[in-house]
Amino acid sequence: MFAPSPLPASEPPRDCPRCPRLVAFREALRIEYPDWWNAPVNAFGDPDAWLAIVGLAPGKHGANRTGRPFTGDHAGVLLFDTLAKFGLASGTYEARPDDTLRLEGAIIINAVKCLPPENKPTPEEIRTCRPFLEGQIAALPQPRIFVALGQIAHQSAVKVLGGKLPKAKFGHLAEHRMPGGQVLIDSYHCSRYNQNTGRLTPAMFEAVFARAIEVRAELA
Repeated sequence: MFAPSPLPASEPPRDCPRCPRLVAFREALRIEYPDWWNAPVNAFGDPDAWLAIVGLAPGKHGANRTGRPFTGDHAGVLLFDTLAKFGLASGTYEARPDDTLRLEGAIIINAVKCLPPENKPTPEEIRTCRPFLEGQIAALPQPRIFVALGQIAHQSAVKVLGGKLPKAKFGHLAEHRMPGGQVLIDSYHCSRYNQNTGRLTPAMFEAVFARAIEVRAELA
């Protein structure tokens, strides 16, 4: 069972042909792992979210396998535990798309929809996929606050929101006011590598979402 999208009209087709390298990788994985999702990964969360979390791309054994962002790999444990702590998730995360986890007031959308080899999309692939990020942000009723997980997500979010990268430099807990009034808050990505090396601790990650809630109150 795979999770349906909360924004179905904005999703790419299952056999999206836009990025030849990613298509070839996807086709190879469909042969090797026929029971996996192996397709562009849908958004996940509340279609009326006030907080949009911009991720990088699906992980091979996580979202590319399960069909739901951050589901089935190490990064999802910290992300969903943190969202639950701040009242942005309910139910139980069991690392599968048919568990009872639900996001409340938050939605996850990726800068790149398909799995890139070695988790490294090329600049051209990021640009090619950006219209889907634009469409998903446009489909949200009133997203005022964005959290970017990592530098690639930050760069894509700034461009979609009309900002200028030289004026909006990435940094953990860096905060950027966008021309349309939105606020973008940066975080180091919650990858296993960043957690294992201590670059990102649970306290550092929680501070990002605590700040998002403070900003929401300031904008009210």
